[in-house]
Amino acid sequence: MKTGLTYTSTLAVESRHLAVQVGSGDLEVLATPIMLTLMENAAMLAVKDVLEESMTTVGGYISSSHLRPTAPGRTVTATAILTAIDGRKLTFKVTAQDETGIIGEGEHLRFIVDRKKFMARIKE
Repeated sequence: MKTGLTYTSTLAVESRHLAVQVGSGDLEVLATPIMLTLMENAAMLAVKDVLEESMTTVGGYISSSHLRPTAPGRTVTATAILTAIDGRKLTFKVTAQDETGIIGEGEHLRFIVDRKKFMARIKE
């Protein structure tokens, strides 16, 4: 694995993605938690193909601005770029945009874990 790996995830904003629907606000605009989910998805997929099949990544931290609203019917893309590797800890620069430009940007940390061991700890 090396820095520079990138992935872009895309979302067509529907009513189920709106702040009023997910409970993060009372307006009919893209909910911040949905934007963050799209950013996490892009980071996960940026490194998925270089991990052993028994391994995956889990989110540990995300910090992002949400700069402007996105209306239903618009398309949002989130791009993650792997910027640092420290053992099992991966750091990503994440950005989200719609047709009007950047709507959010920040940093996301993910950790490489063994799928079976991780799930076994939950069952204990």
